[in-house]
Amino acid sequence: CLVRASLSSKFWLGLLSGPRFRGRYHDHHGAPPMLGFLRGFWLEGCHWGEKGPVPRFTSTAKFGARIPDDEWDDYDYSAWDCRHGRVLLGDARYSALLVWDPMTGCRRGLDWPNLADNSRGVAVLCAVSGCDHRTCHAAPFQVVFVGVEMGEDEDDDDCAAFACVSLPETGDWSKPCPPCDQWSEPCPLLHLPADAFIRPIPPVLIQEALHFMIQSLKDDSEEILKYDLSSNSLSLIGAPIEDSETVTSSILMAMEDDSLGYAHVNGSTFYLWSRLMDSNGVASWSQRTIINLMSILPIQNPVETIRVVGSVEGGDVIFLTTVLGIYEINVDSQRWKKIGKRENLDAVIPYMSFYNRQERVMPNDVVH
Repeated sequence: CLVRASLSSKFWLGLLSGPRFRGRYHDHHGAPPMLGFLRGFWLEGCHWGEKGPVPRFTSTAKFGARIPDDEWDDYDYSAWDCRHGRVLLGDARYSALLVWDPMTGCRRGLDWPNLADNSRGVAVLCAVSGCDHRTCHAAPFQVVFVGVEMGEDEDDDDCAAFACVSLPETGDWSKPCPPCDQWSEPCPLLHLPADAFIRPIPPVLIQEALHFMIQSLKDDSEEILKYDLSSNSLSLIGAPIEDSETVTSSILMAMEDDSLGYAHVNGSTFYLWSRLMDSNGVASWSQRTIINLMSILPIQNPVETIRVVGSVEGGDVIFLTTVLGIYEINVDSQRWKKIGKRENLDAVIPYMSFYNRQERVMPNDVVH
């Protein structure tokens, strides 16, 4: 009905495509729904189509991702991050980065930062200040690159992290970003424990800070690497537990109350911590939830491997893998649903956005 009304006259088109109506419309409908997910992170995230490797997108709604029919180059792209209606694809072997909009099919290639790194974490986000991130597909975006560089000598325990941000990019998505002055100057180095590396799972964004999970090769200990976009600085946050057995089954979460969450599965039990500020401004971890997964999921074998592989930012929703498939669970209500078959994956990266059920994108479309 809104599309028909917008076509009836220029007056109605102006009303329905204006920012005031769009804001009220999306406030009425709440947070954007999950339209699908991508598998990743460093695993094979694409499959070969007629025009080469294309992203592996699994729809969970009546939405078809727009995948252009032209060449996708010869890179073996994997999904590294997804936020604000955009997907960040990368191929570390050939130092290739690509931002893709599943709603419109637009793509934009970025050059790899001219900095040495042994491991990295990358994030994509909207570059518009004050945006509600509900209809920002055409708005400028930025890519944040956080790398860890180890010492050149084997006996050198020096290990440091750096971060740099791409300049806001918009305009003609079909062309790659200009190679000159594409990235900002890196922030001051942060020294890390020896043999530290960034785990290949997507970061979480909380207010103006990105959080990456880092791990040490020597003792499998975990810490959280925080990059503050407002101050362009890096810092470390200790994990709530020190158990090497949980390293491969733990993730970070952006909780509904804007706090940092830490989730992991031990056996068939799910644990969730959240990091909150006290009245003195001191942050500390507190255990928030313990769930016996055997009591809510169709699991019959108590020794079955269960892994937590993703979450929805700001939604208190997690994704688990079992031998039976991929499950989406709301931590508060403990309601669940199966969203995919069993796959060998490291991460489930959800794609959240409004969309038009007719799956048509018009120049002044107001329903996304």
